[in-house]
Amino acid sequence: MKPSALRIVAVIGAGPAGLVAARYLKSEGFQPVIFEQSHRIGGQWSGDRRYSGVWPSMRTNTSRVMTAFSDLRHQESSRIYLSNQEVCSYLQYYAEKFDLTSCLRLKTTVRQITRDTAGSGWLIDAVGEDGILRQAPYSHVVIATGRYRKFWLPAIPGIAEFTGRAGVIHTFHYDDADKYRGLNVLVLGCSISALEIASEIAMRGAHRVLSSYRRQRYILSKILAGIPTEHIAFTRFAALSAESLPLKLVAQQLKDFILATSGSPEQFGAMKPAANILEAGITQSQHFLPLVAEGRIESRPWVKSIDGQTINFDDGHSVSVDAIVCGTGYKLDLGFLSSDLQNTLRIDPEHIDLYKSTFHPDLPGMAFLGFLEVLGPYFPVLELQARWIAYVYSGAATLPSPNEMRSALSSQHTLTMQTAAIMCARAAGVEPDPLNWPLLTRALYFGPLSPISFRLSGRDGLPEAVEQVAEDARAFGAILTNEFSSRERMQLQALASARKDASLAQFVARRPESTWAGSTT
Repeated sequence: MKPSALRIVAVIGAGPAGLVAARYLKSEGFQPVIFEQSHRIGGQWSGDRRYSGVWPSMRTNTSRVMTAFSDLRHQESSRIYLSNQEVCSYLQYYAEKFDLTSCLRLKTTVRQITRDTAGSGWLIDAVGEDGILRQAPYSHVVIATGRYRKFWLPAIPGIAEFTGRAGVIHTFHYDDADKYRGLNVLVLGCSISALEIASEIAMRGAHRVLSSYRRQRYILSKILAGIPTEHIAFTRFAALSAESLPLKLVAQQLKDFILATSGSPEQFGAMKPAANILEAGITQSQHFLPLVAEGRIESRPWVKSIDGQTINFDDGHSVSVDAIVCGTGYKLDLGFLSSDLQNTLRIDPEHIDLYKSTFHPDLPGMAFLGFLEVLGPYFPVLELQARWIAYVYSGAATLPSPNEMRSALSSQHTLTMQTAAIMCARAAGVEPDPLNWPLLTRALYFGPLSPISFRLSGRDGLPEAVEQVAEDARAFGAILTNEFSSRERMQLQALASARKDASLAQFVARRPESTWAGSTT
């Protein structure tokens, strides 16, 4: 039966966010239409350099367990960290598995989205490869174009007149470290991409690599003693602690974890970060700090000015370089929204007003997916946010009143993966209670927040989720056992007290002492 026009949803973007949105919209009885300007799906993972800032040699910085959706797992024989080509293939297979390819409108650029004044939905103006502008109404729309489309170059005096022979580029356009072999290269920024590219250039034969940034962040290694960092750091316990314990204590615990597992940057010869980790910030790179320690990367303060190919730093030192690579971030790019919508959302290059980074009370039937800035794995968060959107559209989940949403509108800011995941899971009604799963309790508190762990209960629960959660917990460490360490017991006691959680307090109290006999560190 042909779906009613009232059930057709426009999804803007065929990257991971758009695909997972379409998958759950279909399961809720909608017919999604996915608009994608590229010739293939994948978004940043597509390999289409017109629209993708993923460079050819880039690999994921999150494990295969956390770079996946709950309905499609990577093979255990896969590498722990996937190539970008493998992720693209995975997304293609995902689209085929859920029959999303029939929903695609490839090589189609959305020019404008406006309110449908003749109805209660939205009008999409789009241009296909034939160059013809077409307009069609949709009952709902999901904006899934992502935050990483419009790159930003810093306003450093003299950067436009830089005369180094290899020029100035943004990391969005970086493609090959061999271009910098034998050259002196300045990499700006302390984001993951900036540090990873600086590392690759240094390891592939650059004569000299300098890394310059405004503030020194704490830097996490991406694998610790064979275990992916996010399996240890981005946990449900960490999320519950962040919302229950004093912020100062949570920040200190995070800092202690980083110092114990990855060290502090000044120990390697980089700059010393601020004592307050919330002020300094966190980033991730496996190779950057060891390369600083070896002298193959030099850590420098921010650039004051550029004179020809001479770089003048804020500390008064100067150096001549042949190339500049800017890992200086992105601005919001939502120019296809009508001026009316942009005004309602109060959009500027840094800001958009949304309720939990997803909905706006004055724009029913419009949702934003993937505009959260997340520290840590993104795929689990995208899936949970997609489920929430689909459930709201179908009526399976409800939003607060417009006034409640309006009072909670917030600008975009960076959230840890665990905070974002729990926020979306609760909104969608799919956050499992660890105490309901005795054999998985420790894994659910202290193990990876894998996508399948949110299929244990609630809408779209899966019987096989129990074994798959156990499999994910076992994959890189013996987290599955419920023999909690003494430290974990103390952590759970503090959490139960802070949350006034009688069930958790009783759970801790009735566990026999032998089950807490593990490591105290």
